[in-house]
Amino acid sequence: MKRFSGFSVALLTLAIGAWAATSNAQDTRTARGTVIAMASNSLTVRVGANDMKFSVDPQTVVVATGAGTQARKAEAAGKSGPALADVLKTGQAVKVDYRETGGMFYATRVQAVTSAGSGGGSISSQEKTSSGAVKAIAANSLTISEASGKDMTFAIDSSTNLVARGAGTKAKASGGRLALTDALKAGDRVSIDYHDMEGTMHATTVRLIAAK
Repeated sequence: MKRFSGFSVALLTLAIGAWAATSNAQDTRTARGTVIAMASNSLTVRVGANDMKFSVDPQTVVVATGAGTQARKAEAAGKSGPALADVLKTGQAVKVDYRETGGMFYATRVQAVTSAGSGGGSISSQEKTSSGAVKAIAANSLTISEASGKDMTFAIDSSTNLVARGAGTKAKASGGRLALTDALKAGDRVSIDYHDMEGTMHATTVRLIAAK
């Protein structure tokens, strides 16, 4: 059985509500792809042309639409948590943070996303995190000023997730999709998970810490 936290709603991508941070160990990687199979203790994802099987256990955090409701139902039924198949489905795009140990892939966090990305998926090295105040926002980029005074600009695309309270109403009002420029404003404090992809910092998740 799994431990679930939060739920996801598409924006540009938009995840709204509770979120759980997992340890970014030195050997942590991230895979994006499409779910092709699930079992009680495993998840198989098609990443590009390859299939990757991840082990899951009660420490695996899953963020997906309806996860909170399913967790409450499981608790009411006296279960430790919902099954993986209760909140994910085959054919769904996911982002999996994982560690490789002894040739086995262990999923630390699984998040439903709107797209597996170009080529049907990819594998990235360890995610990095930066935080600061929003300085500028555009349709495909976000610039923040860190506490040190350094400016950092991140690429934003359809696979980027935004975690923010109060964005659900705006998303519904706009037909389920919300532009990043409508969700954030200059001066907001954010935390950004990103990958350095050949010199371009691609934001995978943007979390609103405090609105201005």
